[in-house]
Amino acid sequence: MARWLVVGAAGMLGTDLVEVLRAHGHEVEGLDLPAIDVLDPASCADAVAGSDVVVNCAAYTAVDAAETDEATAFAVNAVGAANLARAVAAGEGSLVHVSTDYVVAGEGSTPWPADSVVAPASAYGRTKAAGEWAVRAECPRTWVVRTAWLYGVHGKSIPSTVARLARERDTFGFVADQVGQPTWTVDLAEGIVRIVDAGAPHGIWHGTNAGETSWHGLAQAVLEELGMDPARVSPIATSDYPAPAPRPAYSVLDHGMWAAAGIEPLPHWRDALHRAAPVLFEEHAG
Repeated sequence: MARWLVVGAAGMLGTDLVEVLRAHGHEVEGLDLPAIDVLDPASCADAVAGSDVVVNCAAYTAVDAAETDEATAFAVNAVGAANLARAVAAGEGSLVHVSTDYVVAGEGSTPWPADSVVAPASAYGRTKAAGEWAVRAECPRTWVVRTAWLYGVHGKSIPSTVARLARERDTFGFVADQVGQPTWTVDLAEGIVRIVDAGAPHGIWHGTNAGETSWHGLAQAVLEELGMDPARVSPIATSDYPAPAPRPAYSVLDHGMWAAAGIEPLPHWRDALHRAAPVLFEEHAG
């Protein structure tokens, strides 16, 4: 079995990835600050030594804060990613770099192919796009896995927020004019393992649950899982609650590379939410 290193292992995805890898029998080490500092090349070199596969889950993900602190976001998402990729390239291992739907233009009505022109509209998106370029330039043995609308037990997420609001309010609204793919961190972790174990081609991959919906549609699905009336959540427009960073209106990612490589893609988002519900909404049950 391969020796894996998960960087950013204390985060929502990193925590689940470590658990999934162990369940598959892989040898895995999870590191986060202060055990590894991606801004320090020497720290990266020391950490990755002896690893067959390094997964970079470390990122600056405060989308709105990045609009006024792009330098810090760039340091982590681009420079830090480059440091890690350079360290991996110096050995014989491979890198999995987790990226985002924010690198695409976010307009349109058909899923974005992996080879779409990168056209981020936000500071966060720009820093993640720079990170994609950097890791592929520094380490050809890299899978860049773009994901979106992540949720899981080990972090803040929209489904958990919806569950809380449903207990606190009779009615509430959620944005209906942003469309994407809600993605469970456990399914993404399983997908990453499948890509690597299959020896899939390096390059850009899209790691999101299948199908598409709006934030409003996701909120309604959460209420259904909780046995509540989905009509309690009403549709609102993005313009009703403007945020510092622009959000992609349509960031559905195409999964053609999975079929081309003969690898099972991630399941439909609605199926994923149903499987996640028992643990995700445990505190809201009853």
